[in-house]
Amino acid sequence: MTNGHARVVAEGYDAIATRYAAWSGKVEDPTRARVLSEFSGRLADGARVLDLGCGSGFPSTADLTQRFRVTGVDISIEQIRLARTNVPAATFIHDDLSTARFGAGSFEGVVALYSIIHVARDEHATLFRRIASWLVPGGLLAASLTVADSPDQTGEWLGVPMFFSGYDAATNRSLLRGAGFELLVDEVVEIEEPEGAVEFLWVLGRKTASVEPAARRR
Repeated sequence: MTNGHARVVAEGYDAIATRYAAWSGKVEDPTRARVLSEFSGRLADGARVLDLGCGSGFPSTADLTQRFRVTGVDISIEQIRLARTNVPAATFIHDDLSTARFGAGSFEGVVALYSIIHVARDEHATLFRRIASWLVPGGLLAASLTVADSPDQTGEWLGVPMFFSGYDAATNRSLLRGAGFELLVDEVVEIEEPEGAVEFLWVLGRKTASVEPAARRR
């Protein structure tokens, strides 16, 4: 971990690993299953899928392993330990998703569910380009993103300090298209968290353009 934001996220999720699993199980989020079904339906059995911010592996990583070869990445070592127990069929890497490195064309699909919101927003454009570079031509990205302008901020969440950041929905769409994605699904939806309703932008993007791997320019 190379910056204060990443340390806040890692230490926060380490501290609430078990509690977060219980909390997330109470979230009413039917869009997740629908978008992941659309994502999965466009991929062949055995496709290579990267889960960025995989957490404890439930429910999404576990579901994806039913058909795909899944690699999960998470910044929290405690979440990774849970994931390795919960989903032994997947491969898990303890790393910061904003700086993780993979070769060009390493995956047919990438999912990033409620994870990019923990990355400083001035890094989002580069991260989207890096994700595109990891995908084969025509590869898919399924992601949940912010819908409101949300500058970098750290506050209390589930009893621990946590870092959040993001752009409004229009800016997110622009950044994704700029990274070479065609948006196949583009919906602002409301989910019910235990504390109340929250809106997210759900997208399913297909890589349509050749992009220079941003990681090589860093």
